[in-house]
Amino acid sequence: MKGLIWEPSGDYLEKSNIKRFMDKHNIKDYEDLIARSTKDVEWFWDAMMKDCDVEWFKPYEKVLDLGNSKSFEWAKWFIGGTINIAHNSLDRHARNPLSKNRLAFIWEGEDGSCEKWTYWDLFQEANRCANALRSLGIKKGDTVGFYMPMIPEVVVAFWACLKIGAPFVPVFSGFGPKALGVRMEDAEVKVLFTADGSLRRGKPVDLKPACDEAAGMAPTIEHIIVKRRLGDQDIPWTEGRDVWWEDIVPMQSKDFETEEMDAEDYSMILFSSGTTGRPKGTIHTHAGAMAQIVKEVGYYFDVKPDDRFFWVTDIGWMMGPWQIIGVQHYGGTHMIYEGAPNYPDPDRIWDMVERYSITILGISPTAVRLLMRSGMEWVEKHDLSSLRILGSTGEPWDPDSYMWFFQNIGKKRCPVINISGGTEMVGCLLSPMPICSLKACTLRGPGLAMDVDVYDDDGKPIRGGIGHLVCKKPCPSFTKGFLKDPRRYVETYFSKWPDVWYHGDWAHVDEDGFWFLHGRSDDTIKIAGKRTGPGEIEAALIEHPAVSEAAAIGIPHEIKGETVVCFVLLQPSYEPTEDLRLALKEQVVKFHGKTLRPEDVRFVNALPKTRSAKIVRGIIKKKYLGEDLGDISSVENPEAIEEIGRTK
Repeated sequence: MKGLIWEPSGDYLEKSNIKRFMDKHNIKDYEDLIARSTKDVEWFWDAMMKDCDVEWFKPYEKVLDLGNSKSFEWAKWFIGGTINIAHNSLDRHARNPLSKNRLAFIWEGEDGSCEKWTYWDLFQEANRCANALRSLGIKKGDTVGFYMPMIPEVVVAFWACLKIGAPFVPVFSGFGPKALGVRMEDAEVKVLFTADGSLRRGKPVDLKPACDEAAGMAPTIEHIIVKRRLGDQDIPWTEGRDVWWEDIVPMQSKDFETEEMDAEDYSMILFSSGTTGRPKGTIHTHAGAMAQIVKEVGYYFDVKPDDRFFWVTDIGWMMGPWQIIGVQHYGGTHMIYEGAPNYPDPDRIWDMVERYSITILGISPTAVRLLMRSGMEWVEKHDLSSLRILGSTGEPWDPDSYMWFFQNIGKKRCPVINISGGTEMVGCLLSPMPICSLKACTLRGPGLAMDVDVYDDDGKPIRGGIGHLVCKKPCPSFTKGFLKDPRRYVETYFSKWPDVWYHGDWAHVDEDGFWFLHGRSDDTIKIAGKRTGPGEIEAALIEHPAVSEAAAIGIPHEIKGETVVCFVLLQPSYEPTEDLRLALKEQVVKFHGKTLRPEDVRFVNALPKTRSAKIVRGIIKKKYLGEDLGDISSVENPEAIEEIGRTK
């Protein structure tokens, strides 16, 4: 077989978690495993839950219920069962004398601060935090927002919400106040956790003012709980609403009875941006999220109690909750880091891997591209021999960066578990496993019990060529619609082909059955692995009095994967100037944070549109990049396309 860069041997084949499962069910090889799990998904999910020791308060009576429909938009799972993620991933380890003093997580701040928390420490503090929420009137079913840096208290609050049965709504702390406010308003958040600030590249970053502005947009917010991170920050304060963490959490009882949740009760609301309109609130259940995450962390990343797992992420992105829930379910240790991955020096990540003996490291291709530019001397300073598995997600790899990661960080001895899925399933559709051979950039194949395929434009399976990634059967963690917008959910995933989940990625399967991805098939922009919608960026621009219309596109970027270029049509009373261009860039930053700052803003006299007034971003992007435009017959004003190529 051509192109193989890694083949499993030794413990990967003989002692991995997935090998245990295969032996238990007389499954002979990888191909048989995928075929059996995707053919009978109900058998697999039941068998997986038992093999991975997921505990239920009350056992489920039925694995899957499609109701009266053959389609699976509204499938229900683990009918009749009651469960809580916090019981599985925290309580039972803390109450077990053999594991209570094991490390649950390690925290390092950008300034070098470090804390190590045992399961018992975390259990007691999460109970206190849950009691604090109760004292503020939070009950089962209420929503709680997070706008916090990656500090220990974010993990504490995370578990407190799950224990109380209050769905948590994490938002990336780099987002601007308007983006935070929209999410808090849609989720009807009652309490918002934040901090007096954070550190980024050695400088303090304010967080509280954004929360105050967001609270003005979200009238349901009754309290903002503020953790002292910087200590001497002078921050705005609203008496009666704002509460210091230190004034409410430490004095609470360390005893709390974790709520018994129905399998379909909500555990978290994770927002994902689309190509138009407001961000989408994806809704995840206790049983569904538990099933998917436990499967992936256990079988794909082979986590065991003695592992130390570090995914370079934020609580506002799917991988934050995914890491915490999954690693702690297996009684392992995860690491969280507050700060930039290359500060104060480009070897910060490699230094932490060495100092904390990290065994499993996950990172985005964007971060790898950033770090590899600094040169090998920063890598060679460190002993990375503790690593046994590498992970990645967020965007497609390029071969050079992938091989640099594989050869120089994993030393050609660690498999790269390259996964891809999305916020809308708090998990992945495609993933290798430790028992798989690998080619550069591959995702190897379907995830377990993920009946995925690649379709051509006519909805027929295609091999060899690039097509649309789809899923033909339900899985427990697919979002329960979009928050307050069920019709948009159906239109997004189920309108292209009947009874098939349309994921929006380009994919292909090579002659050896290895799967690869080629980016989004819609207009969603991914910057440094973080997805945003053109509609959100355009909405921020249009808030400026000078802007009449706007279009945002993502273009390739050497480090970030993609960056944003905006085209704006000005109001008649305004003229294009360099000062205005800078002001419009800052307008986007004001709404969405520095991560989404446009690379360029260009002024146009018109935007190309269809007769139904839809801006054709795909054609704008092709014109800007000098690519073949294809069929433009639907464009009502083709002269506007030519202007795109002339703008400055």
